[in-house]
Amino acid sequence: MSRIAKGAIPSPNIWNTPQIYEVENRAVDPEGVAESAMRALRPWDGATVLDIGCGTGYHLPALAADAAAVIGVEPHHDLAALARRRCAALANVTVHAAAAQDLPLPDSSVDVAVARWAYFFGPGCEPGLRELSRVMRRGGAAFVIDLDATRGAFGRWFSRTVPAYSARQVEAFWDRHGWQRRTLDLRMAFERRADLEAVLRIEFTAQVAEQAIAETPGLELDYPNVLRWRFF
Repeated sequence: MSRIAKGAIPSPNIWNTPQIYEVENRAVDPEGVAESAMRALRPWDGATVLDIGCGTGYHLPALAADAAAVIGVEPHHDLAALARRRCAALANVTVHAAAAQDLPLPDSSVDVAVARWAYFFGPGCEPGLRELSRVMRRGGAAFVIDLDATRGAFGRWFSRTVPAYSARQVEAFWDRHGWQRRTLDLRMAFERRADLEAVLRIEFTAQVAEQAIAETPGLELDYPNVLRWRFF
């Protein structure tokens, strides 16, 4: 039996090095800018929340603190198992091993959906967006948080690592599907230099990573993102 849900897009960082990706999760957005931006648009207190591509479940406990129910969906079965273990003591959290285009949820059952850095890069994501429309309740909201490849050193390093990525095509895709956007000026803050360097090495090709390390003094770096959302 495959350990990956059918149709999943491989994630070169968390799938291969979940322990380093955990370090990255702890470093990203210490001020909680992304969460505040989403809450300002659609709070999830008392709601049913879906985390698409939840990985090892890093964000599930925080969501569960205010939501009535939290559902994590992760296509990598081993990561989904780690998410279940992380949330074993939380009665309002459920984790499924499944892909975004085949959500194991009833129609109109979700109030808030979140996909953070889960490869919703635009063209090719139509099946996942159709599933999202199916499971969302009227009055709900879906959020996608991704790197903004058009800004900053991080965007430049990403563009060199994934040269096929077209920011123009991605923006046109989301516009066609009726999503709104705003920029998020996030940052990463590390406790150890070795952690910063390890994270850069799982995010970029070897050559780009070494250049990024050389260009990044200290323990922090800017992480320009974009928040996209749609109301249902």
